[in-house]
Amino acid sequence: MTRDGHIMAAFDRDLEGLLALLVRMGGLVETALTDSVAALEAQDAPRAEQVIADDRAIDSLEEQINTEAARIIALRTPTAGDLRMVLAVMRTANSLERVGDYAKNVAKRTRVLAGTRRIEGTAGTIRRMTAVVTAMISDALTALTRRDAALARKVRQSDIDVDQIYNTLFRALVTHMLEDPANISAAMHLHFIAKNIERAGDHATGIAEQAIYLATGQMPSDDRPKDSGLDDDGA
Repeated sequence: MTRDGHIMAAFDRDLEGLLALLVRMGGLVETALTDSVAALEAQDAPRAEQVIADDRAIDSLEEQINTEAARIIALRTPTAGDLRMVLAVMRTANSLERVGDYAKNVAKRTRVLAGTRRIEGTAGTIRRMTAVVTAMISDALTALTRRDAALARKVRQSDIDVDQIYNTLFRALVTHMLEDPANISAAMHLHFIAKNIERAGDHATGIAEQAIYLATGQMPSDDRPKDSGLDDDGA
């Protein structure tokens, strides 16, 4: 094997390890989202506390990914195409860290809501929205690692489903607040929880767009698909 061949093989091994860390981080983030919403639905404060505590592992993995990525760039001097992949991994790790923060925020509000008056149907709706978002994250990471533009576009389109669920829930919460002022405090917490999940979907879409760029060499030129039921401020 030539020296260049050795360098390429070493880079491939390093990149494989970097992607393995990213996939592991994605799994932790998906679990955090799922567990935070399961805690909400069951009003399970200890489970919410565990989600909050587990966020440290997500943060640690982001730091590890960034450190390893910097080492690869400095040591392997990757080509332009390989450098794009390393930078995409770093951006994706940042997006996953933000989603982990959203899961932690959900858990914190769940801790406040535990034992309070329930608003029927809302937790189940949030669970359905979370299921869509976690599937988007999983598919976006697969699209990134495989440079699969078709799968990435599917993820991007799925963000409409998240928006539709969020908009429907927002209207339901407003109705509950108008019908009974005693619902206002819980409804506000639930709205912020739903908004965190909706923003997690935006980050999954961003990861998918990174995958499209890696696969095609171009970022999507069209605007992100959005449900137009509400404006960006949720009003």
